Amino acid sequence: MNIFALFEARVREAVEALTRAGQLPDGLDLGRVVVEPPRDPSHGDLATNAALVLAKEARTNPKALGEALAAELRADPRIAEVSVAGPGFINLRLAPEIFQAVLRSALTEPERFGRAQLSGGPINVEYVSANPTGPMHVGHGRGAVFGDALCNLLVAAGRQVMREYYINDAGAQVDVLARSAFQRYREALGEPFAIAEGLYPGDYLKPVGAKLAERHGRALLDQPEAEWLPVVREIALGMMMDMIRADLEAIGIRHDVFFSERTLQQSGAVKALLQELREKGLVYEGRLPPPKGQLPEDWEDREQTLFRTREFGDDSDRPLLKSDGSYTYFASDIAYHRAKYLAGATELIDVLGADHGGYVKRMQAAVRAVSDGKATLDVKLCQLVRLLRAGEPVKMSKRAGEFVTLRDVIDEVGRDAIRFMMLYRKNDATLDFDLAKVVEQSKDNPVFYVQYAHARARSVQRQAREAFPDADLSAGALVQDADLGLLTDSGEIEMMRLIAQYPRVLESAAVAHEPHRIAFHLYELASALHSFWNKGKDLPQLRFVNATDRKSTWARLALVEALRSTLATGLAVLGVTAPDEMR
Repeated sequence: MNIFALFEARVREAVEALTRAGQLPDGLDLGRVVVEPPRDPSHGDLATNAALVLAKEARTNPKALGEALAAELRADPRIAEVSVAGPGFINLRLAPEIFQAVLRSALTEPERFGRAQLSGGPINVEYVSANPTGPMHVGHGRGAVFGDALCNLLVAAGRQVMREYYINDAGAQVDVLARSAFQRYREALGEPFAIAEGLYPGDYLKPVGAKLAERHGRALLDQPEAEWLPVVREIALGMMMDMIRADLEAIGIRHDVFFSERTLQQSGAVKALLQELREKGLVYEGRLPPPKGQLPEDWEDREQTLFRTREFGDDSDRPLLKSDGSYTYFASDIAYHRAKYLAGATELIDVLGADHGGYVKRMQAAVRAVSDGKATLDVKLCQLVRLLRAGEPVKMSKRAGEFVTLRDVIDEVGRDAIRFMMLYRKNDATLDFDLAKVVEQSKDNPVFYVQYAHARARSVQRQAREAFPDADLSAGALVQDADLGLLTDSGEIEMMRLIAQYPRVLESAAVAHEPHRIAFHLYELASALHSFWNKGKDLPQLRFVNATDRKSTWARLALVEALRSTLATGLAVLGVTAPDEMR
């Protein structure tokens, strides 16, 4: 049950009633009419902007229109109070029966409560896509968690989602990986070895060297690089991807597709793309002006094959071929996104690191070009993660040698702490992740605070079963037996209000692609539960379980179960467990 959708429909009915009465003109655009929580909860339960957004088109005063709509809405028995504030905001206070109906809905269909049915076709979400040259670092972890939670959120909102990982296995970096692994192979054989500048120094390649030694003995030592390089590269790539998949599994990340960049070139997809763009007149031979500011080291003043990305919103046309005739990374990326579109996805989302900011416009232009404007690309940039321990920077990983790996952090603080804290801040804001703080058992640690609320709800239920051992305290029984009209304390009303807001929070988070909204709302829910618990310590009549008062106990048990199931549903979207106990 979504009270915001319910009363948005009611506001539209009120507009239509005024139209039939001749007070408003026909054909008003209701697309911008919304119902949302008021900024100040003391103003009511809901607020609508209807008078503000319709007044100009209706050629009337917003305040006057607000009063006319308010008069129409006051006739609805589900609305206890209507007021017009400021320039024309309409605030609604709902009858208690509405919140009681929300609780019954949450208790009757907990799996469906809060879920939405957004329109739209398949969505392709690409996330992580870390280079297969070593273990994932903490920054990769943020993109991984964000992408996974975004997919969960979109699915909960009724969308069909494809989860994809793009394996960058065709660039120069994989040859560097092979040369680095070859030195570890020499090390495994007891031969002199050197991790020269430009090679990957981490100890994580030692198992690759051992595997090469086990499989090939000393045979590779006598071969020229041209012969051993592809052999070493395949084994190293395979082992790196196995390591990455294991790290992803450890943090609860799954993908439907692992797409190899090499397959684009092997299949001729990039060549086919170039031919298609030439036929459309979107490729030409020309020179680019030098970029503003300091010239990049790889910039060349030469005639080259350029893609007319400026025609599709980019700042400059972009090269598709390097001076040696090989394809640019951009050409491969276009072919990759074209493949997604040809597979049926018209909404594409890329989750990338903050260093890809310059990539956004050109890729969005490319997607518009290759899809004839039928597909869109939304790029979500995840800012840096500053890893701290008790406020001091953590700088080094024993395994990677030069950065802190994601697995190091998983092993230290656990999956739930990482996932929740990565999502407790908007993706485009820098995140300070303190390894000491995220394991504290305090209100200042959001993941503990929210999980503890779920565990506390379970504790209440265990107390109730001890106090009433013969009673049926299932959700179904509580729906039938509990008198929800007894929930009149301000703390109880606040909990009901927040439960009722959850469907709107989920839907708006899905539309905005912002899973952090779920994390924020769960913290509010947890805070409301903890506050009422503390209230009951001072006022025994407000305790959740009162052995001498079955009626109040039953009503509060229904409230607790509705809140608990909402917490569990929200935590599932974030990929965080909902514990029954915390020790």
